[in-house]
Amino acid sequence: MQTAQSTKSKPQAPASQGYEPHRIIGRLGALDVRLAVSPEEVEAAQKLRYQVFFEDMGAKPSETAQASGLDQDAFDDHCEHLLVIDREAEYNHGIVGTYRLLDSSKMCASLGFYSQNEFDLTPLLSARPGQRFLELGRSCIAESHRSRRTMELAWHGVWSLVVERKIDVMFGCASFNGTDPQSHAECFSLLGETALIDPQQDCPPRHAAAFALQQSTSSGSIDRRAFAKLPPLLKGYLRLGAKVASHAVIDRQFGTTDVLIVLDVAKISQKYIDHYGAQASRFAVPVEQALKR
Repeated sequence: MQTAQSTKSKPQAPASQGYEPHRIIGRLGALDVRLAVSPEEVEAAQKLRYQVFFEDMGAKPSETAQASGLDQDAFDDHCEHLLVIDREAEYNHGIVGTYRLLDSSKMCASLGFYSQNEFDLTPLLSARPGQRFLELGRSCIAESHRSRRTMELAWHGVWSLVVERKIDVMFGCASFNGTDPQSHAECFSLLGETALIDPQQDCPPRHAAAFALQQSTSSGSIDRRAFAKLPPLLKGYLRLGAKVASHAVIDRQFGTTDVLIVLDVAKISQKYIDHYGAQASRFAVPVEQALKR
């Protein structure tokens, strides 16, 4: 994420490194969305993640992360990195948004999925044998570009890959700021009452620092206005038709409380399929433009 745009062509990353050839997936004004094509772009995404998670949101970096100014871990080398790029920006390769994607067909068996650090995914995975999963994580947008346009283009990029690869299930963690369950009690109760996944596919927490969503408030009453208080990303997933696991996990390093989101592609609201296009056509660019640097 050095200069956003250059008149000189940059070398393609060898296919052996796991990067797809350069291809613009979508375009909206000055913004493009595509996969990272080089280690330098991945590092730029890690730099943006550090800025958002540690500098903006107040997570606690390790000494290594603080020294490097990067948010990175062992999963980065095995994931694809979706980038939203501002062609007019002149910093950090122009990268203003990113998603980290882990396709089950490309997963490193020794690492598994990142979400398995907090949730036992066995019930979900075993209930859907032969299906293709896409884990979404490390989603963030630079403060200067936190707008509906940027988020829409990022989602277009994800949807394009889901359609192209015939993904069956998307999943990942969404975070609430803070580690006190009572500070978001209404929201957790709302999720527990209205959005729980099928019990047979529920993924129990793997840490003691967890609590059941339906037990997060003693009143039993739910203010429907609590939906408006949910994190924007989580609201977006719920509108698509996503469900959540029955427990939330407290992540003290990042200063967040995390819920596991599961989105069955076959059950996505038709309203949103129509919005982005069944073949992800809404922000698509012509082939002759899509392959240009």
